[in-house]
Parts: sequence; structure tokens; C-alpha cells
Amino acid sequence: MAIIVRMPEVLANASEAAMQTWLVKVGDTVAVGQPLAEIETEKANVEYQSEVEGTVLRLLVSEGDSAAVGEPIIVIAVPGEPDVDVERLLAGAVGDPPSQTEASEDAAPASVAPTSAAAVPGSAAPSPAAPTGGAFGLPQAAIVAAPTEPGERMFASPLVRRLARERNLDLATIVGSGPGGRIVRRDLEGVQKAVAISAPPTAAAAPAPAPAAPTLGYTDVSHTGMRRAIARRLTESKSSVPHFYVVADCRVDDLLELRKKVNETAVRKISVNDFVIKAVAKALVEVPEANVIWTDDASRRFDTVDLAVAVSTEGGLLTPVLRGVERLGLAAISEQVSELADRARSGRLKQHELEGGSFAISNLGMFGVDEFSAILNPPQSGILAVAAAKQRPVVENDGVIVGTVMTVTLSADHRVVDGALAATWLAAFVRLIENPLAMLL
Repeated sequence: MAIIVRMPEVLANASEAAMQTWLVKVGDTVAVGQPLAEIETEKANVEYQSEVEGTVLRLLVSEGDSAAVGEPIIVIAVPGEPDVDVERLLAGAVGDPPSQTEASEDAAPASVAPTSAAAVPGSAAPSPAAPTGGAFGLPQAAIVAAPTEPGERMFASPLVRRLARERNLDLATIVGSGPGGRIVRRDLEGVQKAVAISAPPTAAAAPAPAPAAPTLGYTDVSHTGMRRAIARRLTESKSSVPHFYVVADCRVDDLLELRKKVNETAVRKISVNDFVIKAVAKALVEVPEANVIWTDDASRRFDTVDLAVAVSTEGGLLTPVLRGVERLGLAAISEQVSELADRARSGRLKQHELEGGSFAISNLGMFGVDEFSAILNPPQSGILAVAAAKQRPVVENDGVIVGTVMTVTLSADHRVVDGALAATWLAAFVRLIENPLAMLL
């Protein structure tokens, strides 16, 4: 017996993921929990672990290729079982739709073509009858026209079908190089390259008339997967979660003085943001009703404080989650935040490090921002927007003096956090920030 492992839904609502690196090869013995591959999602590289034990028979997706969620990616033989007919197994697997979307699209009876071993990394050499190459140095399977008979089923994932529609490609003229003759993404790329190379040169177009008026130049920067994911999630959040905002000014002169004294002897320098994280966690401990998220069935209140900290990267904003912050000292907070931020910017975060948490912090103080509001990242029910600490006139003992003030804005999910609760929590946070020794007790 052998088990076909399919592309997991490593990111919520994702339709595809890319195989970045295989961590095993054909013939390797794997155990439950052993990493099989690193899979690239829109936001992170996920280390996918095996849920079965056995021997790797075949890798079905090449490194760098994408696969739809539910599409077969690896075949593993169970220990003690006799020899497995992989081709027959894959043919049966291809006949099973990996998703409801494909099931609705493929209503015709199944007719499965044999798998080309040349298209599978780590597999045996192709048989003499298998296509080995075509014109322009491309795999023959990608460019040879093979019209299907009437009623014959074409095997392709929903992703491939969508790409074919967008690129005006007829799947009936393409022979798939995937398992069981399945048409995969690289087949579409091969057809496009072949068409581009073989297309005759077009005649030079007549010069366009000069524009009547000067036009503005521009450059289109294609959206990355991460940028699309950020846009989708924030749009969903702003349109489906009832936000409301509470603003407060914090006097931070004592905090800055304490930070200066701590850093005179500290091995690791402590930032203002580290104090903010500690104050947020302690305020959630003091006001546990605010350490909550909305679910369809109940308001879920947490026993520990897990905080998401916004990190700006080249591709967009990531929010790795710091776990059990109420138990951490300032040095541990500083070390863990720095380590998460470094891995976020280098694209080395794991998927579980981006999930969970009831609350988030977004700090733009280092950019000199006076005040701003942040958008919630569901299911988190609160996010604190932290602006720059600046000198301002403040009233003290019936007189006006110069003080250092930092404006913070709490965005809250009104489904689970009421106005009075938000104000209570924010008051606790301000008290801790303005009396920093209290948060260390």
C-alpha cells in the first residue's frame, strides 16, 4: 500500500502554493513529524511535516513549481507492503478531484493517460516511448498538440484551468507532463514559450501620430502574492469587522529615563517598543475581558497573552506572534522580537509563527508619525497604533511645562469589545506606560 500526500492548505483560503525545497529524496525513509519539504505561501515559508511513515517512492512536484491545494505532491510507501504500481495509483488519484471546485468542472467520465517519468523529479528514466524533448529545447509534452476525443476528460487543476482561460490557451491541445497525464502549470509556460519563439515577426507598425498633449509617465509594479494577500485580508477586515477607535496621550518622560538607566548596564539594549509590548501584555492581564476574540459560536477568552508585532518587510507588512508575553522580561521580549523581525525580513518565518494572538501592536514612532489608526487583523480583536514620542506643552501643577508625549490609538472589534471595556483597557495601558516601574513588578 502507498499513500499519496497532497498539497496542504498551509495558508487559510489559499488556492495554490509553491514547492520551494524538497527535504527528502526518492528512497528515503521518513517518520511521522519529519520535515518533507519547505512550501512557499503568500506570506511565509512553511516546513511541511510528514503525517505518515514509510519510504519515498516519488516526488510529484519539482522545486520552484506551484501546485493547487489538494493536488498530489509525493507518494510514500507504507512499511512492510509489497511493491506498489505507482502509475496505477497515480492514475486513480488523478481521477479523484482534489477540490469541490474541480469536481464541479469535471463532470465527464474519467480517461487517464500514463504518467511521463521525465516530468517527475527523482523518478526513473523515461521509457523509450516517453517523450524526451521537442523543438526549441522544451519538453515535448508541453508543445505537442493532442486533441482529445469527444467526451474525453482533461485532467488539470482549477489553477491551471484559470490560467489557461486568462492566456487564451486550449487545454485540449496540450499533453500534460504531470502524474497520470495531468496538465500542470509548467506545461502552459512551455506552450507560451514555444508560441513566442515560433511566431513570425510582425510587420513594422506605422508611426503613431504625435499626441496632442503631453501624457504622464508611469510604471506598473506587478502585485506579489504577499501584497495580494495583504490587500485581500485588510479589505475583508475593514468591510466585515466593525472597527471603533479610542485615542490617548501618554506622558513618557519617566519611561525614557528608566530606559536610559537600564541600557547603561544591560547586555542587550531595550527599546521603547519593548516597554510598549510589556505594558500591553500587563494591561491585558489586568483587564482579561479584553484578551478575547470573536468566533461564530462564542467569545473566546485566552489564559495567556500572545501578541502580534507588525514588522515592515520589502514585500509588505508581516505580523509574527510573540507567545506568552506576560511571562517574559524586557530582555527576553527584546531578543524574541528582534529574532522574529530578522526572519520576517529574510522570508524565513514559519506559518505557525504568523497565526494566533488576540491583540497586535503597530509602532510607527521611528518615522516621526504624530498619530495614526491601524486596521485589525482578524481574528485579533485589538491593535494598538503607537506614534512618536515628542516634546509638547503639558499642564503640570497648574502650570505649563515641556513634556514628552506619545499618542496611541486603540482599534477594537466592537462585536466582542465594547467602548467601556476598550476605555478601561487603554487607561490601564496608559497608567503602566507613565509609571514604568509598575509593569516590572
